[in-house]
Amino acid sequence: MEALVGRVRILPGTTLMPFVDTSSLKVIERLPGWHGRYFHSSSMTFAHYDFTRGASIHEHFHPQEEVYEVIEGELEVTIDGITQIARAGLVAIVPANVRHSVKALTGGKAIIVDYPLRRDFA
Repeated sequence: MEALVGRVRILPGTTLMPFVDTSSLKVIERLPGWHGRYFHSSSMTFAHYDFTRGASIHEHFHPQEEVYEVIEGELEVTIDGITQIARAGLVAIVPANVRHSVKALTGGKAIIVDYPLRRDFA
């Protein structure tokens, strides 16, 4: 069996369910205060982040739908001019091509999923 690091491939015609040990993935600081581990399925990109208080993601948009699942801490998420606090139990869903930004109100952890996958993420 081939070891997979960083990318997961689901092969047509197989029943194998892949597993990813995210702790073995390289940590990348894409923006100051955002330390992520990234992997891809055949159609989605997953980012497991540790974030620090005050870290931010500038306003931007992209063709992927994006879901912010906060595990610990609080993120101020602005989607198309509407701001809400995302925390454990409150998920933020950003439609494709809609402007959005994020500010970490505390330190914490979040999982961000993009569909379709983002080829620009390692």
